[in-house]
Formats: sequence, structure tokens, C-alpha cells
Amino acid sequence: MNDTAPADEATTRAAFADGILELTLSYPRRRNALAPGLRMALIEHLEKGLADPTCRAIILTGDGGHFCAGGDISGMGQSTGLEGRARMMRVSHRMLRLLIEGEKPVIAAVEGHAAGAGLSIAAACDIVVASREAVFTCSFNRIGLVPDLGAAWTLPRRIGMGPTKMIMFRGKPVAAEEAARLGLVDALAEPGVALAAARDIARDIAAAAPLSNGMAKQLINRSQGPLSEFLKAEADAQGLLYQSEDFREGRDAFMAKRKPVFAGR
Repeated sequence: MNDTAPADEATTRAAFADGILELTLSYPRRRNALAPGLRMALIEHLEKGLADPTCRAIILTGDGGHFCAGGDISGMGQSTGLEGRARMMRVSHRMLRLLIEGEKPVIAAVEGHAAGAGLSIAAACDIVVASREAVFTCSFNRIGLVPDLGAAWTLPRRIGMGPTKMIMFRGKPVAAEEAARLGLVDALAEPGVALAAARDIARDIAAAAPLSNGMAKQLINRSQGPLSEFLKAEADAQGLLYQSEDFREGRDAFMAKRKPVFAGR
């Protein structure tokens, strides 16, 4: 799952160790803008990681001191007709659904700029760790577009409708400290160490029961639906986990006062 690519090529690099898949958006001369090669490589690595039973957590970060500058504006408007644009959106939505609906917890490690679709990607991750010098910008209205990659769905769930409208309508940069106050950022780190902080969190996640984390993520994502449906899903999940090897291991380890070793079964 580990790979490399030329420094000037738009891609997503992957590295896997100790149950943690680390994905690096890499197009540094454009602040990791979502060029087609980067986007397709990200989708491919996400699909592989989500299908790998040894993968317990995913970290998403950016190359060259920035997270992601959003869509590659230099290529916008070049698709022929509505079908070309619709095809591009289908690819982007596929990526978004992997982040949100995939059972592995995803941590964004943000340095520098997370702008446009870059902010959308960060908001779609389960946990956002940001440098105190990071900046979040949602200025789609400055180029005549609406926020995409699910931002108008994920942001209200993170920070509420009022703050979402303020960020989207004004289009002004939001500093990391303010983003943390609003709830867009879950943990702040000193400049240059957001990735290290994300790795610490990922190690805690990787040491826990993966089935439990996966089902908890599904339940949290359903938490704004009807209570009756949520409680049924919760009962179903708990019933399945009671029958798992990991529950037996966790129970036995607790009774024996030792660290559990979970197998994901």
C-alpha cells in the first residue's frame, strides 16, 4: 500500500504501518488542488484501505505545508457540456461517500490552507486536527458556485446552520483557533506537528476494537434521524458485537487486567 510519485505530479501517496493508512494529497505547486490524478489516486487508496481488515484508521494530510486548496481552477470550465461536469461530480461524490460512509475512522491533519473543496474534505473526516496557523476558507461564491463535496451537509452537522451560513456567505478565511471554537477543528497542534498529533490519535484508534469503532461511526452518522430508527440500529449493532471475538477478548482482558489484542472479528 506504500507508494511514491514524482514531486510535480498530482497524486495521492499512501503509506501503511501498524494498522494506520496515511494518505498524503500531493500537488504542492498548486497547494494540493484536487486535480484528476490526485482525486482518482485518493479514491483508489481509500477503497483499498477500507477493504483491508488490517487497516484500523486512516490519516489524510497534505504535502508541502498545506492541506488542500480545493478544486483545480485551471481545469474548471473545460468539460464539454453538462455530462462532463456531472461525471466529475460523480467522481467527487464517490470520494466523499468513502470518507463519510466508510467504516474506518478518518483523521484530517491540516497545516496551511484548507480552502474550498479542501475545507469540504476536512469537514467530511471524522476528526480534524489542525495547526494553530491553519486557515479554512469557503469562498465558492467568489467564483459563482455553491459549496460542493458535501460542505452544506457536513458543516451544519459540525458547527450548526448559523455559523455555516456565516462562513459560506462571507467567504472569509477562518483561523484555526476560531475553527476550533466553532467545532470545525477537534484538536489544535503547534505549527508543523498536526500530522504527529493525528498519528497519536490514530494509534489510540488502532489499539481499540475495529468492529466497535466502525459501528460507532455508523451510529453517529445516523444520530440526526428519527430516534426510533436510531435505537433499533444501536440494538442491532450491540447484538452483533456481543457475539464477536473482540467482545470476548475485551471482556477477558478487562477481567485479567491486561491490554486486549483485538482481531477485528
